[in-house]
Amino acid sequence: MSSYLVRAVLEVAMVGGLAGVVGVHVVLRRLSFFTMAMTHATFPGVVLAALIGANLYLGGAVVGLLVAFAVSALSRRQDTTAATGVVLSAGFALGVALLSAQAGFTKDLSAYLVGSVLTVQVSDLVTTGAIALVVLVVLFALHKELVFGAFDSGGMRAAGYRVGALDLLVLVLVEAVVVTAVPAVGTILSVALIVAPAAAARLWTDRIGVTTVIAVVIGVGSGLGGLLISSEANVAAGGAITLLAALAFVVSLLLSPRYGALARLLPSARVSL
Repeated sequence: MSSYLVRAVLEVAMVGGLAGVVGVHVVLRRLSFFTMAMTHATFPGVVLAALIGANLYLGGAVVGLLVAFAVSALSRRQDTTAATGVVLSAGFALGVALLSAQAGFTKDLSAYLVGSVLTVQVSDLVTTGAIALVVLVVLFALHKELVFGAFDSGGMRAAGYRVGALDLLVLVLVEAVVVTAVPAVGTILSVALIVAPAAAARLWTDRIGVTTVIAVVIGVGSGLGGLLISSEANVAAGGAITLLAALAFVVSLLLSPRYGALARLLPSARVSL
């Protein structure tokens, strides 16, 4: 196996697993639309970093974090959906404007939008591994608090927790995953890899631990399967990975024995996991 393919396999496996873990908290907190806004808002940061020759991860992270703070502040004064909708459109428009304003700039726009996993370098793998380690440690350390806040933010506030700080932390973790996913699936398609595996897993079980395991399996499976399809069919890896993740959700929506179409047609087939 070629060295570039080995790097691609490792990258999509790590990104898929990390997206699955964080995606569970996104689904529990119903932050799917916000995650889409974050992917669009990260785009201008990545483009700006490329234009000035800076690190893509750093550029995307800085802009993404600024957006996370801004949306968190706006959502306290305005409707959250409206705030994230503005960020979604404005962020993407800014990225396009930055690119179009640079005469002679030859970087391929699609590499930022849908990824270019076959060009991943060892430094990208190190960055992905480091970010994954930090995110997983934070999620493990604050697991009870994050789950509590997802289901009963009012009760958590009454218990003396700083709900706003925890909400902001989740947004920061989402941004970390979005930036990490740029080489594999790009800024735009990363939302599917974060949301779809967790949403699919949620259809099979109500238990958070089991949901997380299933989401990780689907995320990693989508990454590896998409990479294989890309190699065999000569299609974009980012698109293939995203389509597999979406397919997993559709299959779960139809066949899950608890909430899917099978459960509605055959009530006796319902199973509790």
